[in-house]
Amino acid sequence: MAFEHVSVLAREVLEHLAPRDNCVYVDGTLGGAGHARALLEAANCTLIGIDRDPMALDAARANLEGVADRATLVHGQYSEIAEILAGRQVDGILLDLGVSSPQLDHADRGFSFMKPGPLDMRMDPTRGQTALELIESTDVDSLGEILCELGEERHGKRIARMIKEATHLQTTTELAAICAQAIPMAEQRKFKIHPATRTFQGLRIAVNGELTELEHFLAAFPDLLNPGGRCAVISFHSLEDRLVKNRFRDLTWTTSLPARFAEQAGERIEPVVEAITRKAVIATDEEIAVNPRSRSAKLRVCERTSAPNVPAKK
Repeated sequence: MAFEHVSVLAREVLEHLAPRDNCVYVDGTLGGAGHARALLEAANCTLIGIDRDPMALDAARANLEGVADRATLVHGQYSEIAEILAGRQVDGILLDLGVSSPQLDHADRGFSFMKPGPLDMRMDPTRGQTALELIESTDVDSLGEILCELGEERHGKRIARMIKEATHLQTTTELAAICAQAIPMAEQRKFKIHPATRTFQGLRIAVNGELTELEHFLAAFPDLLNPGGRCAVISFHSLEDRLVKNRFRDLTWTTSLPARFAEQAGERIEPVVEAITRKAVIATDEEIAVNPRSRSAKLRVCERTSAPNVPAKK
């Protein structure tokens, strides 16, 4: 099975991570290694690539031919980065969140509503609960909350009820048909997105624990960066972007107290990170024309300062 994925915002990632010789970088969502290869070709650096999808790791090994001697690949989740680094600090970390093109394009992975396939949606197909198992084990109210909150689907409760009432539900296209029945046709025409889009998003996020994983990473990353090291995160929907934006902002906050009183109170005197991107970087019209999936991508970057990582009291 081929794993072909066009890395979004590749030029912008290189510009903002600014890879340097003899430095160490982490790609926490390695995928097909498009971003990783670009980093390794831009500088005489080393890279640690992490991915939970074994298919992606196989593709990355092939795609890193010629620079593989400077790359270490790990089967795992980026939320485990502290354990993977085992006390080591690095000079840059990249996350490219969300589902990859190959995962969407191969029907047997269960991510897409465009082709019939099993209701799987696991980024790591070797472990965890499938989307169908999640549906079967979740009561209608909890399923509705998943669709409303994680899928941002305003008809989530109705869709959940219809899903639980379905006498036969096994495939992605059967689930998509339920979504189409639940959402009024006038609304479908107005918003011009497939009626199953938000439901599939909510289930996928729940199956893979995506927001929890991101929260764990955002809590840990400042202690993993050398001073001057940068963290770059590409997100694809508002739930992810909000978490990244708020965490980066929180780490720039400092106390308004004089230094001696701030130290006594255990409050932050200096920012832990500085914002490199004042607002999210988005794809150019030219990139969107070549890769339509880049239209929703948002890149945010911050740089670690030398200040201790003391929680700021609000």
